[in-house]
Amino acid sequence: MTKHSEQLKVKMVKQYLAGVAGTGVLAQRYGVGRSVLRRWIAAYEQHGREGLRKKFSHYDARFRMSVLAHMWKKDLSHEQVAAVFDIRSPACIARWERQYHIGGIDALAPRPRGRRPKVMTQPDHDKPTEDGAPDERTREQLLKENEYLRAEVAYLKKLDALLQAKKQAAQKKKRK
Repeated sequence: MTKHSEQLKVKMVKQYLAGVAGTGVLAQRYGVGRSVLRRWIAAYEQHGREGLRKKFSHYDARFRMSVLAHMWKKDLSHEQVAAVFDIRSPACIARWERQYHIGGIDALAPRPRGRRPKVMTQPDHDKPTEDGAPDERTREQLLKENEYLRAEVAYLKKLDALLQAKKQAAQKKKRK
């Protein structure tokens, strides 16, 4: 939902064009900034009621470049160009101009929004082992090694538990 309805915008613009009040009085009466009201008036004069409707637009690099070229050729301000091309925010034209001066036409291309997709790498099954030779053990050999390593881990855990129990028993004896 927009902050100001289309009906309010049209009402304010028509009051201004009819000469009821100036931009300062109307802006104060309705709680809108003067520059915002001036932008609405310019959009209404260029595009009629359509210029006051909410608009979602994504502009490609060619369009952005044509807007900048028109602005430079006619020596227009960002606000004037925004009204001519029905762009809702003059600030985005200023941003396009800055991007163009920094990176040229390539910088005007719209960037994808959001997070970049995570690139999943495929595991190398034929990866060489530490000594540099590929691992050529059979499934049975690998299962046997796995069983041995599990037993070793279980043994070390049991040893650690026994050492902890012995340590706690010694601490209990010291307290008494």
